[in-house]
Amino acid sequence: MADETVRSRPLKFDTAVDMNNMLRTPVCEILGCQYPVVLAGMGGVARSELVAAVTRAGGFGFLGMVREPPALIEDEARRVRELICGNFGVNLIPAATAPALLDAQISSCIALTIPVIALFWDIQPSIVRRLKDGGAIVVYQVGSVEEAKRAEKAGIDILIAQGCEAGGHVRGNEPLARLVPKVVAASRLPVLAAGGIVTGKDLVAAISMGAQGAVIGTALLATHESFAHDYHKQRLIAAHEGDTLLTCDFHINWPAGAKVRGLNNSVTRGERGDPNSGLQEVIGDEEGRPIYLFSTDSPLRSMTGDFEAMALYAGKGVGRLLRVVSAEERVRNIVTEAENLITTRCT
Repeated sequence: MADETVRSRPLKFDTAVDMNNMLRTPVCEILGCQYPVVLAGMGGVARSELVAAVTRAGGFGFLGMVREPPALIEDEARRVRELICGNFGVNLIPAATAPALLDAQISSCIALTIPVIALFWDIQPSIVRRLKDGGAIVVYQVGSVEEAKRAEKAGIDILIAQGCEAGGHVRGNEPLARLVPKVVAASRLPVLAAGGIVTGKDLVAAISMGAQGAVIGTALLATHESFAHDYHKQRLIAAHEGDTLLTCDFHINWPAGAKVRGLNNSVTRGERGDPNSGLQEVIGDEEGRPIYLFSTDSPLRSMTGDFEAMALYAGKGVGRLLRVVSAEERVRNIVTEAENLITTRCT
């Protein structure tokens, strides 16, 4: 059971707010960051350059290492530590990773003394215990109150409540504004909010619901430091409100029935055939690794191929992103807007 001092609860914006850092919540102490702005561990996209940039701006970053070999985890962790002195984390997804590879990933993270590990999808208490025994803080992203309770029982330290507005893989069915208060009420753990958060106003709204901060994906994918291919970034900037949808069309490498939110394209319009036909069509390449039609791979800098037919992950807030900027600028804009809103409420 978490200490009462870090329990999530609605934070009141009043004259007692620390005016030197109006956004500092208890979860900042746990993660070791200045602001409760957390880079989502987006697979392939969240690499060392992006993690370092978010950290320099006062946030916290997760390396997205789903299905990546331990050698890449070691290399990316080393690069982060060369670029910054702050804490960072690694995101792993057991359900989407072969058991032998997952075992090697966990061993590598423990050996590297990665301070924080984020997990997603199914809840496996044995993995939580192994990571905590290895000295890591464990964060779990959940999509329902029931999952939150199971994750807390497994011994995790921080919950991420993911609303159905989120880009990429979406676990639950509830919108963020409904899910966060319910998870906060049901758990003694600190809760972070994820799903459609792109502005300081969104961050303040999440904190007002009882979250202690926000996990941000799409808004940080559309930055210079993101490892996403420029094609993906430009599609995000060109998108409008209502251009995303939930689909199970992109499913190779993930458990059956796992839905994702992304931009509409030829695949989601049914122009590329039946996603469940079993046929394997190569549409791209990543340094010798084939990228298949209907796979969960999104376009990366290291890829070539038919990007339009790949998974173009995007959350519902994408229509409010107007340009690609540096990650530091994105985080600072979010923080500044949030602080200005809090100042207004306190006066």
